[in-house]
Amino acid sequence: MKLWDKGISIDKKIEQFTVGNDREIDIHLAKYDVIASKAHAKMLQKIGILTANELIDLLGGLKKIQNQIEEGRFIIEAQFEDVHSKIEFELTKTLGEVGKKIHTARSRNDQVLVALHLYYKENLGIVKQKTKTLFETLLGLADTYKNKVLPGYTHLQVAMPSSFGLWFSAYAELMIDDVYLLNAAIKTVDQNPLGSAAGYGSSFPIDREFTTKEMDFSTMKYNVVAAQMGRGKNERTIAAALGGLSNTMARFAMDVCLYMSQNFGFISFPDELTTGSSIMPHKKNPDVFELIRGKCNKIQALQTEMILITNNLPSGYHRDFQLLKENMIAAFEEIKDILDIFNYSIQQVIVKDINVNSDLYKYLFTVDNINTLVVEGQSFREAYQKIGGQVQNGTYKPDMSKKHTHVGSIHNLCLDKIKNKFPE
Repeated sequence: MKLWDKGISIDKKIEQFTVGNDREIDIHLAKYDVIASKAHAKMLQKIGILTANELIDLLGGLKKIQNQIEEGRFIIEAQFEDVHSKIEFELTKTLGEVGKKIHTARSRNDQVLVALHLYYKENLGIVKQKTKTLFETLLGLADTYKNKVLPGYTHLQVAMPSSFGLWFSAYAELMIDDVYLLNAAIKTVDQNPLGSAAGYGSSFPIDREFTTKEMDFSTMKYNVVAAQMGRGKNERTIAAALGGLSNTMARFAMDVCLYMSQNFGFISFPDELTTGSSIMPHKKNPDVFELIRGKCNKIQALQTEMILITNNLPSGYHRDFQLLKENMIAAFEEIKDILDIFNYSIQQVIVKDINVNSDLYKYLFTVDNINTLVVEGQSFREAYQKIGGQVQNGTYKPDMSKKHTHVGSIHNLCLDKIKNKFPE
């Protein structure tokens, strides 16, 4: 069954190419198509297109389909083009002529669009909540290990003293920036496009404000052309937000891999969280963090894909938009898993004691020692040259007693202030 079927057969090769794997992808949208169909049916009854009894029948039929979806029994067979045609078929099979009325005042264009808006909105909220969980885990680790020294690096060269508290809370605070972008994406999709039909509205006296409230959208996309042109723009916005969060996690995963290596040896994990080598019995490989890094980098590429598919398309609907769904939905499912496994794994980190008296870290405190001389009355340039000369002639002896007390530094992490910054 196809919603656009006019009784004319289509070439099988063309059909296979144009449908693609929509059936498999659309399983993720089934729940949201039912939500939108319920709201649409109620609106059709409100404006007199459906009778009260027809509405009761349609809502009952949609409830049965909803139960099938929730129980994992809903499937889209090969004879159906997508989830939308499958749901209408099931309603018609059960209710007869009443089922055929559900598509009144709708196009498959706005049917797909509203289902995607609902899917994106809910899943952005889930990603945000999982981000908050990881954020809170990192702040907890920062507090636990706030007094554990960690060498700081620039250019991968030993630079200045840091701490595990500073490291963990740095990534936590970066996630706040990522949530700002997630919130922007949520606001972008929290606009009801239903009623835009094929992109130019409908001659039926539909009540778009009613469906907006019924589906719990904050507002609607008023202009029907703008609603359809949101297809692609929504995906680019979301991909940027997911990419920002993925960038933070990829960099964090890289740090973990680096700090686990024998050349650094700052952290470790229980054996059951690592993998071994088929020929090297000593290996404890950070495969989970390497995969997090790779998967996050893959998600960061999504924005470029969304731009290239939709760039310079004229206004109106184009079948190119079908290609947006697959990797957008895959990215959502992937990033939710990444957030879960990152949170699960990092909680089990083993923070090691680092011997800052080692020759490896001999020059970790040069800046602190310069600052001490400045406080004692020397100019910065004079102090810099003095400590620099000691480094060059091998007479430098580090003084590790200096405290960093300003806001956001090693000995003043401001964890409570970072926690309070997390956006609603």
